[in-house]
Amino acid sequence: MREDEEQGKGPLSYHYEQYDKSRRRHHGYRRALGLTVLGTIIPGSGLVIAGRRRIGWAILVLAALVAGFLGYLLLLHRDTVLHWAVQPGALVVIGTVLPALALAWVCVIIATYRSLLPRGVATFQRIMGYGLVAVLALVTVVPLGVGGRYALVQKDVVQNVFAGSHSRSATAPKHVSVKNPWAGKPRVNIALLGGDGGPDRVGVRTDTVIIASIDTRTGNTVLFSLPRNLEKIPFPKGSVLADAYPNGIFDGKGNRLEWMLTAVYRNVPEQFPGLLKSDNPGADAVKLAAGGATGLNIDYYVLVNLEGFRELVDALGGITVNVNSKIPMGGESSAGLKPGGWILPGPNKHLDGFHALWFARARYGADDYARMRRQRCTVKAIVDQADPVKLLTRYEALARTAKDIVLTDIPQSLLPAVVDLSLKVKKADVTNVAFTNELIRSAHPDYDFIHNRVKEALRESENGTAVKQAADDLDTACAYKGRKKP
Repeated sequence: MREDEEQGKGPLSYHYEQYDKSRRRHHGYRRALGLTVLGTIIPGSGLVIAGRRRIGWAILVLAALVAGFLGYLLLLHRDTVLHWAVQPGALVVIGTVLPALALAWVCVIIATYRSLLPRGVATFQRIMGYGLVAVLALVTVVPLGVGGRYALVQKDVVQNVFAGSHSRSATAPKHVSVKNPWAGKPRVNIALLGGDGGPDRVGVRTDTVIIASIDTRTGNTVLFSLPRNLEKIPFPKGSVLADAYPNGIFDGKGNRLEWMLTAVYRNVPEQFPGLLKSDNPGADAVKLAAGGATGLNIDYYVLVNLEGFRELVDALGGITVNVNSKIPMGGESSAGLKPGGWILPGPNKHLDGFHALWFARARYGADDYARMRRQRCTVKAIVDQADPVKLLTRYEALARTAKDIVLTDIPQSLLPAVVDLSLKVKKADVTNVAFTNELIRSAHPDYDFIHNRVKEALRESENGTAVKQAADDLDTACAYKGRKKP
């Protein structure tokens, strides 16, 4: 006879008791799963409910403080967060703290589940419960772990691309205040260079030279595009290159290609080795040449090697542009070499890095001004299509590409101020002035005219009178002009 029956309990009473225990275990199991999810979303809450109040409240308060601090930063001090993104020391801290936070969060999830799990649950229920814990841990660890990794990748980019304290430049501003670098400086001028380097090239030629003149108060920007075949360029008076060249002009005998703007980067350091005390004398030479051509003092440069540009576009997943005429891939008119292929005309053509590079650089059967327009449309496509989600998901590939293709003399210490200025530029008006054959003769330029047009464009930018016209010009230049298919 069973013990319960000996104590006066009948069979029905026994089975009801077992059913009641099973029902309470099942209810407790579901409750444990639900509170584990809650404890993941609000760390510490599950432990408080489980009766581990002291440690639960401690975690809950700590989580609330962290969430409140992050919310405070994002809502009221977003600029501080952006500054951290370009400071190697802060990035190391972020790269260490985020994985540590992920590990602590996972420990809280596991502790919450174990504290709430009722005794006597079936084996398959335990397996399902720990499966849920694994999923919750994964959801927590992945974003924090990726964030920590991205922080260290970003640190590597900053240290490899931007100038350190021991870098040398013959033209960059010296003794700039880190706290207020734009004090007494109404405009900062940056040379954006596209270097046509690659395995089939000897040295680097700057096929793209664009000067970005930025108003440090408003962010209003004027982009001056200079043709690669610009000749007889005067170096700024008083510069070492003005003293080195006859009459201070980049000019000489022989092949005219070797005395054009495109050849300054390579030829000046070869003609006067060691004259420019710099880590990149070619870039400094181009800055001086562009400054002499426009009448502006060029502060910094950013050089993107167009051979690496192909990798950049691939890292973005390609770009979409309007192609208005057949674009040759390869070919050399002077040597009688035909292109190896063509990019056919059409609206909204999606190009990978290989084809985007040819779209930007192809010169067979076209003049330099057509290339300048295509390059501006390529840059516009990258800016328009590089949305935050795409940049985030492809960040490592983009960062790896940036280290290989980007050179600049912008110092690391100046990056927080550059970030602030870029935010102004994003909200401001951008004017484009391209010195094409409609304005100048590149073989015999009127530099007084160029200087006056630059001054006029800067005044118009400050007044806002030419912004819409310039924006319309760029949109028109990049629009599809053919007949769309029905």
